[in-house]
Amino acid sequence: MKRRIDDMNALQAGASHDEALEKEHEESTKVKNIQTVEIGRFEVDTWYFSPFPDEYAQQRKLYICEFTLKYMKRRSTYLAHCERERSRQPPGQLIYRCDAPPLRRECLAAGMEQPKQLSVFEINGSDSKVYCQCLCLLAKLFLDHKTLYYDVDPFLFYVLCEVGADGGHRIAGYFSKEKTSSEHNNIACILVLPQHQRKGYSKLLIDCAYQISIREAKVGSPEKPLSDLGLLSFRSYWTQILLQTLSDHRGNLSVKEISMMTSITTDDIISTLQSLNLIKYWKGQHVISVSPKIVDEHLKLHPPGTSLRCDPSKLTWQPPAEDALDK
Repeated sequence: MKRRIDDMNALQAGASHDEALEKEHEESTKVKNIQTVEIGRFEVDTWYFSPFPDEYAQQRKLYICEFTLKYMKRRSTYLAHCERERSRQPPGQLIYRCDAPPLRRECLAAGMEQPKQLSVFEINGSDSKVYCQCLCLLAKLFLDHKTLYYDVDPFLFYVLCEVGADGGHRIAGYFSKEKTSSEHNNIACILVLPQHQRKGYSKLLIDCAYQISIREAKVGSPEKPLSDLGLLSFRSYWTQILLQTLSDHRGNLSVKEISMMTSITTDDIISTLQSLNLIKYWKGQHVISVSPKIVDEHLKLHPPGTSLRCDPSKLTWQPPAEDALDK
């Protein structure tokens, strides 16, 4: 009886601790300390609280170098930094580079400049700790439930850049992943900066993560729970990939076979096909119930060619040696 009471007390204490953490999170996110950031030629309104060091957190505006992500309090310091700084790209390894697609008309109308190319850099949190910490602090200004700020060693970061006419690689977004994930997550966090949204970059980042998973011969899924907006983005991506796979292979495919081909987990495949009414549960297993005509009808509603994709022929990433992941 005493053991049961102790267990109940422990559960209650754990629940109280979780509630306290959630309350602390809610309180901290109520106060948006930094109102705007100037990064490159963009001045961007922030959305959420971010735990910058106190002397910076008290500023209403921060200036951020678009190459190093170093943050500064004063414009004069920022301009001097830009004058001195020779780096024109993120640290780490360039793993992807392609010609940039034409921007949408509304992006050009909003004053966006057409980039020449897009690039992705893989950055090890252990090797470029300061850059990755700066990236996380910047990202928290636009993400509500982000908790990774300073302990970046266990993570890899994949930074998407626009390459301008001057050859500079300017950050547009990123995703991160754990070097070793017990939950088989291939994305821990993903963000496209507000000034670069509506360009299709989120689908490009998601596809890059899955192309890496394919080369690792692993299945992967984003870290849960997903926000409503995050679920929409991933569900849209999964839908296009699964429909295209079903269209390309007109024979009978099992959920497991599709998972091995796409690196999408069976759970994500099942939930996506259920949302399309393309799968049924029969004799204790999920069976894909679909004809080529039905697939073609769905493809008209979800045409894959409308989204940016990671071209595997331009992805130079290769799986590292096992011991390299521990560094």
